[in-house]
Amino acid sequence: MDNQLQWHNFYQELNQPEIDLAKASLYLAQAEYPDLEPQAYLAALDAIAAEIEARLPIERYPLKVIQTISRYLFDTLGLKGNPKNYYDPDNSFLHLVLDRKLGIPISLSIVYLAIAERLNFPMQGVGLPGHFLIRPEFEHAGIFVDPYNHGEILFEADCQQRLDEAYSQKFKLDPAWLAPVSNKQILARMLNNLKLIYLHRREIDKALSTMSAILKIDPDKTAEIRDRGLLYYQLNRWSEAILDLEYYLKLNPSSDDAPIIEVLLEKMNRV
Repeated sequence: MDNQLQWHNFYQELNQPEIDLAKASLYLAQAEYPDLEPQAYLAALDAIAAEIEARLPIERYPLKVIQTISRYLFDTLGLKGNPKNYYDPDNSFLHLVLDRKLGIPISLSIVYLAIAERLNFPMQGVGLPGHFLIRPEFEHAGIFVDPYNHGEILFEADCQQRLDEAYSQKFKLDPAWLAPVSNKQILARMLNNLKLIYLHRREIDKALSTMSAILKIDPDKTAEIRDRGLLYYQLNRWSEAILDLEYYLKLNPSSDDAPIIEVLLEKMNRV
């Protein structure tokens, strides 16, 4: 995943005025699976949407549309969460989610969002801590959909329950967590998931590539700049480490960790 040419399509899609979330997700997967043909999976999403379109009632009440999408995706197609192997990176790659019928909350949500968009029923992502939901785009709907749990329909009180399930410590639901997130934010969250998995598996080159992709989305994300610099330092890639850590200090000259970063920079600059 260290070949930046393999990220070219993903980076190009990031620069579009309106990011196609499904296409960008497939381009992200293409960085790991270079032989992937995104167009085939975009066509598969079109075909799924056409099947659901034929099942929609004449009166397209929001709940009916949601129920019809959920029945097809989770009952007919058999999409489901993968709790037994939750941290398998393949759960994050859209083509494999469609092929294996397994995913995590954010990747299953991307499938759902792509289908809803094709049905002219716009929905938005909701990035709860530790979980990911979607909601209809129109105002005051007051409902959420949980693609990881068979498309279960939730209300705000249920979102608090999902938060309690994700964390042993009790957190009071912040209404800001229920605000819609942009496609860029969804992609950044997907990349962050992959980064943490790769770091845990000691797949350092892949972790570095995902960190660089996150910084393409948010170039001034200071913690990411620092962490990438520290990773370069550990790998003795000091010229790259110096660039990141100096830029981090430029953005955060008074940060608590500035003295430690300065010591590392002094050591590298002496060599």
